[in-house]
Amino acid sequence: MKILARQLTLDLYNCDTNRLGNVDEIKDALKGVVGNEPRLTSEFIDENHYSVIGAFKSGHIALHVYKELRYVAVDIFTCADSEEPDELAKEIRKFFRPDKIKSTFLKRGDFGLEKDIKPKIKVRVAPLRRVKNAGAKVVKKLVRRGK
Repeated sequence: MKILARQLTLDLYNCDTNRLGNVDEIKDALKGVVGNEPRLTSEFIDENHYSVIGAFKSGHIALHVYKELRYVAVDIFTCADSEEPDELAKEIRKFFRPDKIKSTFLKRGDFGLEKDIKPKIKVRVAPLRRVKNAGAKVVKKLVRRGK
């Protein structure tokens, strides 16, 4: 089975609060793992949320840090079948020291299963009659409150 890339996403919960506030320290930790190749940029969304993103020859890494929630969302993407994002993930876990971790591993561009390549889409449509009935109930309740 030939795949183009591997992607690992991490949800890090209840991270060490001392590790969440210093963007430069986070960048230094990432450079310690991936080297100086990627130019890491950071963007402050608000006082409790910022991102750190780096692109390099064989992939990219993106972190969203939510200081107040003590939560970090991580996306590691490697563009080679032979590369494993696990080592980078291990170092990120060591740095942030979360209490709980949720990880999802994806094989991207799996061309070995062509018959299964179609996306599965599920669409739910409520019958119009049900929508009208729900709207009528809401209107009745609003009218009763206004009396």
